[in-house]
Amino acid sequence: MAPAVKVYGWAMSPFVARALLCLEEAGVEYELVPMIPEAGDHLRPDFLAKNPFGQVPVLEDGDLTLFESRAIARHVLRKYKPELLAGDGSPAAAAMVDVWLEVEAQQHHAPTGAIMLQCIVVPLRGGVRDQAVVDENVAKLRKVLEVYEARLSASRYLAGESLTLADLSHFPMMRYFMDTEYKALVEALPHVKAWWEELKARPAARKVTELGVQSAERWAQEKGRAAVNQ
Repeated sequence: MAPAVKVYGWAMSPFVARALLCLEEAGVEYELVPMIPEAGDHLRPDFLAKNPFGQVPVLEDGDLTLFESRAIARHVLRKYKPELLAGDGSPAAAAMVDVWLEVEAQQHHAPTGAIMLQCIVVPLRGGVRDQAVVDENVAKLRKVLEVYEARLSASRYLAGESLTLADLSHFPMMRYFMDTEYKALVEALPHVKAWWEELKARPAARKVTELGVQSAERWAQEKGRAAVNQ
């Protein structure tokens, strides 16, 4: 029998990776429905019926269809592993998870994503990175990570003493950021570095990284075929 849970997208996307990471952490059997951006799979009518914005990921869980990776992550954990949303189960612990999820979305994501885009994505697409954009966001991220260092010097994880979605949600974008020369921002902060090393060593994180590498290889092959056929 096919798994009741399906994820549509390409695993090299950090947004798809966020959904996959939560499914892996929760031990949910799922099917990753592979898609190729170069082929325009996300713009086909059958996919747009699932997400009218034409973005990945999309999750199907039985009769429920969701898009937006953070909403998918919350649903998966709320249904299959709620302790990753609630810390020790108290209202205060759950509130701290919410706080640091907002920090990831509002403070950490933008500068990390901008650096990753300029240093990795733009060159892959044949462009030249805008160093001014990189420098501006490195300065922003340095300040953000100093706050993280203070927080992680007082608790093992961002929301307290147990791993939660507040930590996991950082992994997909940081995985790429740590492939840039600006990983030194993390390595200079001992508590942030230790937190990151523990996060990336988790079996679920290693599995999602492997899926991302496989997805990138398929994308490169598809891109090469498209270039030959032009």
